[in-house]
Amino acid sequence: VAAFIAGQNAASGAVLAALPGRDALRERLAARTDHPRRGAPWRRGGWWLQVRNDGLQDQDVLWCAPAEGDGLPDDSRFRVLLDPNTWSAEGTASLSALAVSEDGERTAFARSDAGSDWLVWDVVDTASGRVHDEPVRWARFSGAAWLPDGSGYLYGGYPPPPPGQAHAALARGQQLRLHRLGTDPATDPVVHARADRPEWGFAPRVSHDGRFVLLEVWHGTHPTNRIHVAPLRDGQIGAFRPLLDAGDARYTVLGVLDDELLLVTDRDAPLGRVVAVDLSDLDAPIAPALREVVAEEPDRLERVTLVGGAGREDPAWLVCRRLHHATARLAVHDARSGTHRHDLDLPGAVTVPSVTGGRRARSVHLTVESFTSSVAVLGHDLERAQTSVLTPPGLAAGQVVVEQVLVHHDGVAVPLFLIHRAEVVPDGRVPTVLWGYGGFDLAVTPAYRPAWDVWVDAGGLLAVACLRGGGEYGRAWHDDGRLARKEHVFDDALACAAWLTGQRRDEVHAEVLRGDGDPAAVWTAPRHLGVEGRSNGGLLVGACLTRAPEAVGCAVPEVGVLDLTRFHRFTIGWAWSSDYGDPDDADDLEVLLRYSPYHRLRPGTAYPPTLITTGDTDDRVVPMHSLKFAAALQHAQAGPAPILLRVDTSAGHGAGKPVAKLLDERADVLAFEAHHLGLEVGGDQSPRR
Repeated sequence: VAAFIAGQNAASGAVLAALPGRDALRERLAARTDHPRRGAPWRRGGWWLQVRNDGLQDQDVLWCAPAEGDGLPDDSRFRVLLDPNTWSAEGTASLSALAVSEDGERTAFARSDAGSDWLVWDVVDTASGRVHDEPVRWARFSGAAWLPDGSGYLYGGYPPPPPGQAHAALARGQQLRLHRLGTDPATDPVVHARADRPEWGFAPRVSHDGRFVLLEVWHGTHPTNRIHVAPLRDGQIGAFRPLLDAGDARYTVLGVLDDELLLVTDRDAPLGRVVAVDLSDLDAPIAPALREVVAEEPDRLERVTLVGGAGREDPAWLVCRRLHHATARLAVHDARSGTHRHDLDLPGAVTVPSVTGGRRARSVHLTVESFTSSVAVLGHDLERAQTSVLTPPGLAAGQVVVEQVLVHHDGVAVPLFLIHRAEVVPDGRVPTVLWGYGGFDLAVTPAYRPAWDVWVDAGGLLAVACLRGGGEYGRAWHDDGRLARKEHVFDDALACAAWLTGQRRDEVHAEVLRGDGDPAAVWTAPRHLGVEGRSNGGLLVGACLTRAPEAVGCAVPEVGVLDLTRFHRFTIGWAWSSDYGDPDDADDLEVLLRYSPYHRLRPGTAYPPTLITTGDTDDRVVPMHSLKFAAALQHAQAGPAPILLRVDTSAGHGAGKPVAKLLDERADVLAFEAHHLGLEVGGDQSPRR
């Protein structure tokens, strides 16, 4: 396998390096990446924390500052608390997770190496910056939760994998463990486990008042979960009891307010609502009734943040993030009554990646981004309903247009964003990249990506599709693109491709949602249309490529799930049965074989130019998917187009990848697409600041 990878990289590397404009594209990517970036700041006790990057740092850095009054401290008061760029010479060690104690004095942080999902937890003292050097190993798929007195934290750990199998062994049997500071992590006790349910995992939360440990009990990526709860008294955790244990809906813990647990759920509300459950007497038989706080609305309730309410007399708010045709809306409600207070004004088609606010706060901080502007940090006073810009976007496009259409086919309407320069008009041959995902209830929303910016600035069209299987429209939209209906996702993508290229107009038409575009426009032709996606989106690309190779001019499946008969045999792959089905079930296998890209390849077929990417330490979607697919596609290819495999070394599924590696990867992908779709990459494309 190592020799195969080395040979493939040597072949693909030579081709990619020689592509016209490849080096120029990398320079433009670097220019669009080289600007300061900041996350939303948050406060714990007497400290503020914020994640920052000066532009080209390989990894984001954690900064801190002592709290001074109620507002955010002056920037000069912040200092570096953790800098992952010092952890490895190659820049491949990343800061993957954080948990700050209630008083802010200690921060549990998780390190990941080479993009792996495996985490190593340790603790840093906020005031001194001293790292405790108590590495807690073999943790993943879980955050951490501090005990009220800061003496230790809960986390999700696994038994150590067999030697040499760290990146391939099945991930089952997660245990909720407790690490107390100053003790040997090898002796961490198991607080809660379910040996009879090895596929269950545990996401712990400790209520802000220190009275409860709350567990979101997940079963892979299944769209339903459970809530278990245990009393917490004098640092001792009582027995866990099922609170919501039917596995009938999704429940997301917001926090405890007075004597009630607030949750977001899709139970009896496919688009989501906020409910409360009484926790006043855990010794009584549990038969929880749900009190509705915020009712379901026509738009998907994506996330909610509980702010304030530390004491019974303190005001409390719910900041509700909804999706309206895949763009963000923010509304503020009273957390006790659910009464709508006000909305936040947002600038056009945007995403709100994060909202932060403490239980003693009266304001929130949020990040906002769009297809045309990088992340900005805003502050919002909940009492005064006033918003201020704390950090403007580092880059903002000038003459770039964002349109949105609904592509109608087969009785459904699929949102499709169209991003292009103002002077780029539909003439039937615009070089176009169609990007999609379509799975696991994940919503595709506006985002700033340097590679997308470079493509659009060079004169290309970016088409971002919101396919069934995603999270744009709630439970029904997700269900209509999974299991036996998974092929609907590929139907949607190919319908978008048909509309963009003027094909199948008797079956496919569009209506304009945003902008003043022409719903009958023909933007491009199949030879100028590329399809791109990552992970589950890599499956999307592979399925489109093998189902309709004539529909696209190039394909880029990245870290894709491409062998649908064996995905469940490695790492966390079994968890995806919620969307794909179980290959060991004969009925499910029959469905999977209808679209599994590896199995649909047909020798003697002319396939379009294809660039397949993966990472050698990807323990989410293991590299075997891409390696097997590349070998089979190269064998099957009957046409002249290249089939290239690019394997990144010391790189995983994508998270934590150093900026330098990202620039190289995106430059290769952009150059490949530009060359095969006919995009000229010459001229002056300087970053817009």
